[in-house]
Amino acid sequence: MNDSAEFYDALETRDPQQREEALLQALPKQVAHAQRSTTAWARRLAGIDPRELTSRAALARLPVTRKHDLAEEQKAHRASDPFGGFAAIGWRAMRASGALRVFQSPGGLYEPEGGVPDYWRIARAVYAARFRRGDLAHNSFSYHLTPAGSMMETGAHAVGCTVFPGGVGNTELQLQAMLDLRPDGYLGTPSFLKILLDKADAMGRALPHLRKALVSGEAFPPSLRQAFAARGIDGYQCYATADVGLIAYETAAREGLVLDEQVIVEIVRPGTGDPVPDGEVGEVVVTTLNPDYPLVRFGTGDLSAVLPGRCPTGRTNTRIRGWMGRADQTTKVRGMFVHPSQVADVLARHPELRRARLVVSGAVAQDRMTLHAEVEGAPEGLALRVAETVREITKLRCEVQLVSPGTLPNDGKVIEDARRYD
Repeated sequence: MNDSAEFYDALETRDPQQREEALLQALPKQVAHAQRSTTAWARRLAGIDPRELTSRAALARLPVTRKHDLAEEQKAHRASDPFGGFAAIGWRAMRASGALRVFQSPGGLYEPEGGVPDYWRIARAVYAARFRRGDLAHNSFSYHLTPAGSMMETGAHAVGCTVFPGGVGNTELQLQAMLDLRPDGYLGTPSFLKILLDKADAMGRALPHLRKALVSGEAFPPSLRQAFAARGIDGYQCYATADVGLIAYETAAREGLVLDEQVIVEIVRPGTGDPVPDGEVGEVVVTTLNPDYPLVRFGTGDLSAVLPGRCPTGRTNTRIRGWMGRADQTTKVRGMFVHPSQVADVLARHPELRRARLVVSGAVAQDRMTLHAEVEGAPEGLALRVAETVREITKLRCEVQLVSPGTLPNDGKVIEDARRYD
């Protein structure tokens, strides 16, 4: 790594075909390792021959594993393996070794951290946010229970930064530390940085040394970015999760987020594992190349879409639009849960339908479901047949409106709750 270079390493400017070939060469080895080294993946991928996973089409035939699957497996096997059989590392009690730390995410979900430097691969995002060797980074992510603090710290260390472990809360103490130590940059949520800056303004104090920030964990709207810029702070964002680490990061181009080099990312139709065309909004599904915690087709539950073209900075990896909401749009209608996967089942039974959106409207206790479905032309009796299918699958009555292709919004919504709650 050259501290004066634009890019963290040469991987960022590889020929896209070379990158794709490298990822698809690593995929069969990773799946074979997961089957061999973990009990959960041995069960979930039973009968899969890793040698056949030589394309994205082959990868798309594997099941999607979501966070609730991890939670259920962990709960079922907690006595013998707190990681539910998904991790290849642990500690002596698990008859495995290699875990440096264990973290807990909301819902009682446990994740391992291995001993490899920059385990979560955050350094690439830290570097893109202009942090450099010798900088002091003020880290305001949590250092207890959840991995966010460690994720940012290990990434900053890999770049060569010194880190002040501020953690969460204690606004006055953290601000005093910033005034005393004069950090070059901030790592944390954008909302807490605003709290610190507003507090400094109220005290009549300035932080002229603070020139950059890498934020994550929540939305970073343009208004907040501009507010930071007005104070001389260049803010960048990255997209990472406690399960897979870094997924994508922002560059100086400010045009979407560039994918990390060590993940295979798919955008799938919510409620399914079916990849959508580039540009269409869907759920982010990630396969990691981390041998310690080999998640295969992990559904993040987040919505995004692929952006066309390359990043103007010269980075050649795929770009996504960033976080666009949650994919789990499960809705309760007349006491019954309706899931996006049920809408997908309707489409599967009527292949002439292209896309569909279930709209729940009306006042409380007067719910009404309408399925808006795109179709080329309107075959006689199709709407009635689709309505019968919806009732069979959901046990609820539903109106069906057939619309022309391209009519429905490209926002990833499969179920829209438009009810009035006043």
